[in-house]
Formats: sequence, C-alpha cells, structure tokens
Amino acid sequence: MPAVEIQSLSHAFGQGEMLRTVLQNISLKIEPGEVVLLTGPSGCGKTTLLTLIGALRTVQQGTVNVLGERLDGAGRRRRQQVRRRIGMIFQGHNLLRCLTAEQNVQMGSDLLPDLGYRARRDEARHWLRSVGLEDQMGKLPHDLSGGQKQRVAIARALAAHPRLLLADEPTAALDGATGREVVELLRRLAREQDCAVLIVTHDPRILDVADRILRMEDGSLLPPD
Repeated sequence: MPAVEIQSLSHAFGQGEMLRTVLQNISLKIEPGEVVLLTGPSGCGKTTLLTLIGALRTVQQGTVNVLGERLDGAGRRRRQQVRRRIGMIFQGHNLLRCLTAEQNVQMGSDLLPDLGYRARRDEARHWLRSVGLEDQMGKLPHDLSGGQKQRVAIARALAAHPRLLLADEPTAALDGATGREVVELLRRLAREQDCAVLIVTHDPRILDVADRILRMEDGSLLPPD
C-alpha cells in the first residue's frame, strides 16, 4: 500500500473575486521507503501540498490517502490521529521556547507507545547525537543558532519513528556539510524503517539522494523528464 496516494487534488485560498487556485489536479504516489524531492519556484504550491498531505488543512477537492487513511472528508479528530504518525520538519522550527533541546526532542519520542520516561529520554538523546548536537542538549532555543534549531526540529521529527516524514527546506539553515549529513540521515531512516520521505527543497546539493524528483510549477506537477 502506498504511504501517500493522491488523485485529482485541487486547492484554493480566498473567496469570490479574491479566490486564488494554488493547486491544480495533483496526482501522485509515494511508496514506503521511498525518498521523493519536490522542487519548483517559490509560491508554486509546494508547501500547501505538504500541509495537505500532513493533515494540517482540510482537503477541498480530490482524494488524499495517507498511511491508509482517507483525508478527504476527514474530521479534525481523524486528521489529528493521522498527524501522530507523521514526522514534520518546517522552516519555522516550531520549538517550545521554555524547553531545552532535549525536552523539545522528547516531545517526539513521547508519541511512541509503551515506552517509559527513561526510554523516551534516551531516544531523544540518541537523535540529538545523530544530528550532531550531543553538546547542546541542555540549551534553550534562544541559546541556539538557526542551524542548531533546525537540527533540533529534525531530531524531534525522527524521534517519533514516523511512517511518513515531510520536510520543508530542511537544509535551508544548514551549511553544506551538515545539510548533507541530515539528508543522508533521512535517507537511512527511509531504508531502515520503511518510512516514506517527501522533501521540499531548492537545494541542488541534495538532489542525488532522491529516488525520484518531482517538479511543480504554477500549482501543477510537471510531467517526468
């Protein structure tokens, strides 16, 4: 079963004369264990597509199946249940300012069933070490650089052992070497845990990690090369 299966998805913002279509007739599949990169100019609809797959928006038109759950017509509670199985990495980091790096990442491992506190803490520390932040675990977000915050957000997403990982420009705040390490980590997650990975990116340095590259323009997916 595909991790993501979309048919004829369209989406618009606004009403009446202000109505603006941002996605037009999108159809795609992403299989478990597959790494897919989504590229295209700013404003072409990539992030909107990501948020619809991530059950953060209501599907307006078309069918969207994510991890075996139908999202078109789904209510808020069902979308919340689906989101618990998805790892999300967005550019804004969305870290809680009052929590340390370790505590922020443990919010991800807290979603794992049947784990005690110590096991969840150890899981958080493992993923922070995996993104090179073993010496920053006790720091609050305001004491971290932009790149370090991004790595904390990545570790938090991975700590939940997601079946689907959605990442919006995960290397944007990272230097070349660190960005490369992060996407290699995401690819390893896909292979070892059979996790589907969808990455929105403008970064040409990471294109070779993908099993497939999708290109979007003006709200539509372009035909494969």
